[in-house]
Amino acid sequence: MKIILRDKIGKSILFLITFLFITDYSFPQIIFKTPLSPRNANYDINVKLDTKTKILDGSEILTWTNMSNDNIKELQFHLYLNAFKNSNSTFMKEASTGVSKRNRNISVDDWGWIDVLSMKKIDGTDLTNKIEFIQPDDGNKDDQTVIRVMLNKPLKPGKTIKLKIDFKAKLPKIIARTGYEGDYYLVGQWFPKIGVYEFPGIRNAKKGGWNCHQFHANSEFYADFGVYNVNITLPNNYVVGAVGLLQKKIENNDSTNTYTYRAEDVIDFAWTASPRFKVVNDMWNNVSIRILMQPEHLSLVPRIQESIKGALQYFNDNLGKYPYPNVTIVDPPLKGFKSSGMEYPTFFTIFSLWNMPKGLKMLENVTVHEFGHIYFMGLLASNEFEDPWLDEGFNSYFEARTMDSLYGAKKSNTDIFGYHYGTREEQRIGYISMKNPRIANNYRPSWEFTDGGYGNITYNKTGTWMSTLEGLVGLEVMNEIMKTYYEKWKFKHPGAQNFIDIVNEIYNKRLGNKYGKNLNWFFDQFLYGTAVCDYKVAKIRNILLEQTKGLYDSVNVKKLYRYKKNRDKTYRSSFLVSRLGDAVMPTEINVHFSDGTDTLITWDGMALNKSFTFLGKNKIEWVKIDPNNKNLMDINIINNSLTVRKETTVINKFTTKFLFWVENLMLSFSMLF
Repeated sequence: MKIILRDKIGKSILFLITFLFITDYSFPQIIFKTPLSPRNANYDINVKLDTKTKILDGSEILTWTNMSNDNIKELQFHLYLNAFKNSNSTFMKEASTGVSKRNRNISVDDWGWIDVLSMKKIDGTDLTNKIEFIQPDDGNKDDQTVIRVMLNKPLKPGKTIKLKIDFKAKLPKIIARTGYEGDYYLVGQWFPKIGVYEFPGIRNAKKGGWNCHQFHANSEFYADFGVYNVNITLPNNYVVGAVGLLQKKIENNDSTNTYTYRAEDVIDFAWTASPRFKVVNDMWNNVSIRILMQPEHLSLVPRIQESIKGALQYFNDNLGKYPYPNVTIVDPPLKGFKSSGMEYPTFFTIFSLWNMPKGLKMLENVTVHEFGHIYFMGLLASNEFEDPWLDEGFNSYFEARTMDSLYGAKKSNTDIFGYHYGTREEQRIGYISMKNPRIANNYRPSWEFTDGGYGNITYNKTGTWMSTLEGLVGLEVMNEIMKTYYEKWKFKHPGAQNFIDIVNEIYNKRLGNKYGKNLNWFFDQFLYGTAVCDYKVAKIRNILLEQTKGLYDSVNVKKLYRYKKNRDKTYRSSFLVSRLGDAVMPTEINVHFSDGTDTLITWDGMALNKSFTFLGKNKIEWVKIDPNNKNLMDINIINNSLTVRKETTVINKFTTKFLFWVENLMLSFSMLF
């Protein structure tokens, strides 16, 4: 009897498997044969968008594994859309003046929210009544972007829990990052999303605990890796794009389509929809490129293609292999520009304008920058709440490198009307032009930039000190540092010390103790501290030594008259350098003499004032600190050089440009008469 029953069960299972493979309910296509990540936070989501009410009806099955050695008594989730629920949410209170003004007259239909309708374990245990809002960062009771759920029994180490969660969400009119504008949708941070349970070995954690911050105006997101299977249903006239790969499209009887996407080894899932998108497909090596453009911007597609392919190649060569099979680029409409510059795994939005001049590389910059986030925060899943510099700062550094490589170090940002400068230059200018570069240190949570400076410190300062670190150790060593960091920490959660340890390891291996036993002093000044760097060539002196003559003697010896006529003049030449800032940086100094020769001096940069003296036939003509521009943290490079010669080059240059514009202006007016 048991044998017969077993045979029947076996035949039934075989029939079910065969049925699933030959129907529309086939198993999703596997993207990676071997998992690339721990895959401890997996989602199966069904969602339907009502384009009239802007409401999402959704359900998800979350499969989450306890990777720690702790018995976990509660779960914590992000409900990001509640940041747009009212003006008292933490996000709205922290938001910029522009966002605040935008919402003074906002209508009731423009707000967004998300409600968890039910939460049950797969075994039927109902946890819905155990949901409560918490505010771990600021205690703001009006903020409902984080919930916790007490479990009926602790989840043991290595064990997995499955939850079925039903939810309803109202998309906001785009305020920042997500929502709708007309018939355009960018749907990000739209489902109940579990936080990260950190434990020793993850970042700087000393013990286990939830890392599940509220939605702040400056910070973005932090999540574990997993597999997403997502079914999206919406009207059939919409073009859809999403994280991952499209598995199938089903045409329903109610004039809707259902799109099934699968993404593996990613930390998030977002999607977009609009009936106006024009689709452009392309390839780079084995990576498919899908560009969703506004029709009026189609002429810009070649520029996007050039920059995304260049970025794929540069990151691949200088950081690490791009592991995913595709990338999707979304061009929002002008009215939806507040959703521009958003990044998700394999998927990001850009910003473009009709007829944007080629000399203004804003389109290329945003394409390269947002692609870079697939690596920084996407693959290297650092905590963007607490370590924004590890994401935005590192990405800015690689954006500058990529742009300067693709379009030239002097033209990669702007090249128009005879004026040009590069992306690395632009980042440095952003930092040194701050009214108070000491306003905050890099190493702080994003929401603690309460006095301003978040953008310049996190993006521009980090990018600039990373470039300075490159100048200090050399490009070859810097590449080894970044490649090692990527290979060791991809699909994990690196923190500050993880990166610093790699820097010191490679530095000691390649350069010994050239700048000390380690480079901690560098990070103490520019990451953890607020030190400002400024060196100056203060003075040059050339003194002609007099000829030897006069009376000379020794004790009880007859005085003798001496006179020595020197055929060649001898000079005592000296210069003084000063350290005006509190930062100390080893630096090179180039000394140029009147015979055309140069001497390169290496100085530890420690003294407040330091004199260097030479005896010889030639005078010092000019002195330049950091002749190869390795130290980009120096906030005033104008005082880095000094000459005894009269300098007219700069004046002549700007006079010529001024006369050029006057001439063109007069010619333009002459055409009117």
